[in-house]
Amino acid sequence: MTTMRFDYQDKVVLITGAANGIGKQMAEHFAESGASLVLVDKSDAVEALAASLGSQHMAAVQDVTDEAATDALIEAVVARMGRIDILVNNAGIGPLAKAEEMTTELWDVTQAVNVRGVFLFCRAVGRQMLAQGKGRIINLASQAASVGLDGHLAYCSSKAAILGLTRTLALEWGPKGITTNSVSPTVVDTELGRYGWAGEKGERMKALIPTRRFAQPSEISASIMFLASEEAAMINGADLLVDGGYTAV
Repeated sequence: MTTMRFDYQDKVVLITGAANGIGKQMAEHFAESGASLVLVDKSDAVEALAASLGSQHMAAVQDVTDEAATDALIEAVVARMGRIDILVNNAGIGPLAKAEEMTTELWDVTQAVNVRGVFLFCRAVGRQMLAQGKGRIINLASQAASVGLDGHLAYCSSKAAILGLTRTLALEWGPKGITTNSVSPTVVDTELGRYGWAGEKGERMKALIPTRRFAQPSEISASIMFLASEEAAMINGADLLVDGGYTAV
């Protein structure tokens, strides 16, 4: 996928977890479609990515769980760009452990990044969108929000929370011009996906997916760009499963 069909000229798009994988693919696609980007990641690689896409883009190296940094970033973005039209909460982690072996620290850090971080960015950006009277929010959930996966207790729980958060924001903010939706991929062929599903374990998972393969980052990016578009204005509170039919089985 090299040419997107959607026009994001004059739109400001903020993407968390933008340095690699799905986030990087989204950044490239939104930039190709004319958007001005705000790319957020804990890795300083996000600065080089923003620079490579054009001087109109911003980068912020920060932890998405940092409340003060998030609020300050949104203030800086609005001061420079005037508005935020689209928020994509993509940052996430997926550490693995059996339930009986999981440490409290592992549980807490997973919930902090995957849930607290999404809440902080939704709240900060949502306040700006409410002032504008319009906006799009897309949260990355997972097929793990709808089914149990062995060794993924913290991850499944965190992604299920994203569905509840998304639906509630859709209910509260929908009448005020803001749509909030989620995208739930199956395993995606990224560094994070390969970490959790390498080797024979991955092959067994592919055999359970009716399409018999993992998703590509470009397929997830395309789904997000659709939900962020004017064409998707009537979609609100939905969870778009991009899982090859895994949860239909």
